[in-house]
Formats: sequence, C-alpha cells, structure tokens
Amino acid sequence: MRLSTVDLQKRLNPENPKGLPLVLTVLIAWLAGAIFIFALAPYGFWPVALVSPAILYALLLPQMSGKRAFFIGQTYGTGLWCVGAFWLYTSIHVYGDTPVWLALIMIALMGLGMGLFHGFLALTFNRLVGKQPLSFAALWILQEWMKTWLFTGFPWLFVGYAFTEQYWLSSLAPVAGVFAVSFVAVLLAASIVEQFRRRGGYLIATFALLIISTSLWLINPQWTKPKGTPDLSVSLIQGNIPQDLKWLTEYQVETLKIYATLTSTEWERDIVVWPESSIPMFQDEAVGFINEMVKMAKETNTTWVTGIPYRDQADFDPKMDKYPPFYNSVIALGSDAEGMYKKQRLVPFGEYIPFEGMLDILPNLAGSQDIMSYSRGSDSQSPLRVRGHNLGAAVCYEVAYPDTTRKNAIDTDFLLTISNDAWFGTSAGPLQHLQMVQMRALENGRWFMRATNTGVTAIIDHKGRIVKRAPQFERTVLRGDVQARVGNTPFMRFGNYPILIVIALLLLLSYLGKRSTPQTRTIE
Repeated sequence: MRLSTVDLQKRLNPENPKGLPLVLTVLIAWLAGAIFIFALAPYGFWPVALVSPAILYALLLPQMSGKRAFFIGQTYGTGLWCVGAFWLYTSIHVYGDTPVWLALIMIALMGLGMGLFHGFLALTFNRLVGKQPLSFAALWILQEWMKTWLFTGFPWLFVGYAFTEQYWLSSLAPVAGVFAVSFVAVLLAASIVEQFRRRGGYLIATFALLIISTSLWLINPQWTKPKGTPDLSVSLIQGNIPQDLKWLTEYQVETLKIYATLTSTEWERDIVVWPESSIPMFQDEAVGFINEMVKMAKETNTTWVTGIPYRDQADFDPKMDKYPPFYNSVIALGSDAEGMYKKQRLVPFGEYIPFEGMLDILPNLAGSQDIMSYSRGSDSQSPLRVRGHNLGAAVCYEVAYPDTTRKNAIDTDFLLTISNDAWFGTSAGPLQHLQMVQMRALENGRWFMRATNTGVTAIIDHKGRIVKRAPQFERTVLRGDVQARVGNTPFMRFGNYPILIVIALLLLLSYLGKRSTPQTRTIE
C-alpha cells in the first residue's frame, strides 16, 4: 500500500496534518531551549535571547490540543535547564561524589521539573488566552516571577539577563526590574514572528516600548546620587581555596594563614572584605584569630567584613542534646563597624535538606536527617554599619532574587555580596552569577562589591558596569574605590508590582477576548 505525503503527515502528526511532525516539533523545541545559554555570560550573544522564545512562540501558534502544547513547552523548558544550568553537574559529581550516571539523572530530573514552568506557560497560552505576542510575553514574565518564590525558587536563566549590558533595553531595569526587560525582549521576539505572518501591528507597539527604553538610556536619568563623601578604598580578598580542601579540619589553619597573609598589605584601606565562609569554622571556634584580626583593623583604622558560619552557644541545651541554630553570615568588625547579616535564601541540598528523612532512596543522601542544616535569617535585618555608611549584604545565590536584594538595599549607601563559586569550577555558573549582580546594581542604583573565593571577584558601579574584576582561580587582592549613593530607583520604591499589574491586566483582557471570539478548529 502506497501512502501519499498528506497521509504520511497525518499518521506522523494526526492532530495537525498541515504542521510539523511531532518528533520534529519536539526536537526543535528542545534545541530552542538549549541554545538560550549562548545569550548569557560568558557567551553574551544577546540576539539568541530573541530567537529562542520566538521559536517557541511559532511552534505554539497552530491549533493543537492542550496536551500537545504542554509537551512542547515542557520540552523547551527541559532543554533550557538541562543545558543552561549544567554547571550544577560540577558540584553534584565532582564535589558531591555522586556517580556520573546518578549526577546526569539528577540534572535531567531538575530539567524536567523546571521545564514544567514553560509547560504550563504553553498550556495556558494554548487554551486560556488569545494567541498573540502580548499574552505570550505576559505569561513568560509570570513564569519567571514564579521561579523567584515557588518551592523556595530557583531564579535563574531569565531573558532579561541577556541584555544586562545592552543599555538601550536594560535602562528599564531601574524603573521596573529585570522582568520589565524580559517582557519587552519576549514581546519583540514574538512580534517579529507576527511580522512574518503579515501582522505587523504588534511590532509597531513593541517599537514604542523600545523608544521609551532607548530614550531613558540617552537621557540617562540619575535615579540616585553620590552621597557627597569621598569614595571609599576597598580591598577584596580572593583566597582561591580549592573546594575539596576548604572544609577539611586539617586545612583550616592553612586557610586562615592564606587570608591573613593576603590581607597583611591591605590594612589602612577603608574596607577589607573576605568572601563567604572564608573562616571555615564557627566564630566561637576562631575567637583568638578573630581578635587578632580585629586588633589589626582597629590599629590601622580599617573596617574588616568577613563571611563566617555563626552560632550562638547561649542557645545550646545540653539536656536536649540539641545543636543551637547556626547561620551563613556576614559580620562587620574593626574600626567604625558593627552588625551582622544572616543569609535568608538557603540553597536546597547545599545548606539545608528539604523533606528530611524522606530521601533515603538516594544513596548519597541516605541518613540526611543526621546532617545539620543552616537556619534561615530574618526577612527584616538592619544593614551593616561601615565607615559611617549603611551596607546592604547578600550571601551567594540569594543575590539572584530581585526582591530580596531590593529589600536589603533600602536605606543603604552601597551593597556587598560574598560567595564561594568554587562549587562550579570552570563552568558558566560563576559568570552567570556575576551577570545577575550587575543587574541588581542597575535595578537599585547602588555600587556593588563582590568578594568570592575563586572568582569572579569584582567591583560594579550603579549602572551595572564592571569597574574592576580579578582573574578567576588566582590567589589575589582586588583593590578599588566604591561610591556611596543615596536615593531610590522606582524599582526600589515599588518592586515588581507595576510589571505584575501590567501582565495581570494583559492576561485578563486576552482571556476575555478569547472567550468572546467564536472558536474554530482550523489552523491559524
């Protein structure tokens, strides 16, 4: 029996005989998600951030079942996360001692789980709202926003980050945050697809938003201003301690010697900063060393800021045989310094074990209920006081949370993030992380100091521009100056509410418009 081309297409793709075969559609969707990584650091080819969502938009335009649409979106999201966040493999396999096969399975499961966000985006786009660029862009921002809080959140791989240094678009960040940048970019991507379908009205509307963004870039409004005091001299210490040695008891003294030696030439600077957990023991176990450093800081009129695990032995109850809560913290010591910041956003499986006692099916997590987890810091913490200024702090990946950083930036003069990205080796993870810090600086109109163990250590100005950076994987000191600034950007005042209200209205109008339009089963 001979089959015609049409008959063959019907069998390969019974739901859409005039469209692409399902196998080819799925392959294209996965590749479209996978290529998105090239839009971000270290590659920085930002046009990919338009091409990638544009392909998903085009794949979802033909009429199809909700199941098929969900599958396309899920496949796109899985490709996005399996490739875009593959840097997790280094921490899982190399430093977590997880077998290769299990590490790959865990990456795949992570990709499938995070892919659900795009799966539900595609399902909603197909069934509940009109298929046009405004609703697609609004749904895209909705799923990005949900990644900042649902199941503690994993706010990575946002479209807006690809435009961090493209100021003709990222100038929207101080106004409405990274989600506003993502919205315009995705709207532009979908509108270009519509232009090929001879529906150019959306592209004209998008150009209006781009004109606003470009105007902001050209006008260069100063949302914040210098505080009027001299810039502060800072030294960021990069110890470059190998991750497989960092927490070994026998290497603790050597680690302290390395940081003390690197700092010996930096006393008399205004601020000296050590990275996350640079003192690899609790503060009560390093009292002698800390007192010696504080003595040097006070004698040289230097503020010393360091990352250190902190616990309060006053909370220890020997009768209950219960450990006191302990925190991943930043503490300001020395001359003209006070305060402590306790990390709010903890890393699942890295700093605490979710669902303790339920994970024994995984060999390397068996007995996880016996592992001590960090405690979470309060949502409302006072800034650190250094050199007569308020310093807002963030530890490691919590700087990826726009709203958390925004709240910590209120009533501050400049910002600090400390990290230990040695977990991710030479992968793209640390560079993506740095790109997010640039966006946070731009959103909040504040200078950022970033001190890390292995890199990327950097000083970033209030426009998100890298002023200085240290080479990765070198034992070094980054010296520079930071400027204190006052005033609030619109994003600091209103947070994500403006962009969320806009997308809510767009989705509501699109939903009502779809319900009032007679439905047809023909191909769009």
